[in-house]
Amino acid sequence: MTPPAEKRLLQAVMVLTLPLPFSAALAGVIGGPSFLGHPPAIPADLDSHFRYVSGLFLAMLLLFASCIPNVEHKGGRTRMLGAMVILGGTARLWSLASVGLPSPGHIAGLGIELVEMPLLLLWQARLARRLSASA
Repeated sequence: MTPPAEKRLLQAVMVLTLPLPFSAALAGVIGGPSFLGHPPAIPADLDSHFRYVSGLFLAMLLLFASCIPNVEHKGGRTRMLGAMVILGGTARLWSLASVGLPSPGHIAGLGIELVEMPLLLLWQARLARRLSASA
């Protein structure tokens, strides 16, 4: 596969990955933890914290999306954001081990965070090397 074709494929994978976490982040900002379908009696502090973290997550996703057009030149930003995603996934894994199995959406998130993200980071680095070598 040529480097330009590989770049387009990586960009497509990144674009296709964004809708699930983006919709979850937006739902968290707008609806707080109630969008998860739990009892309506949610303490104000939990709601506040949940919406704050959802806002951070939304901002992180927007920054991640900004890497897509020139992904081969955005290694530093992609790695920094990827590290944040992987750390969040590690925290989610800790929750799974200590509290139990979450819903399917959160399991999908765990896959994105701990499997897909490290692979995307490796792919981005490989692509950047290939494109700089061919320049």
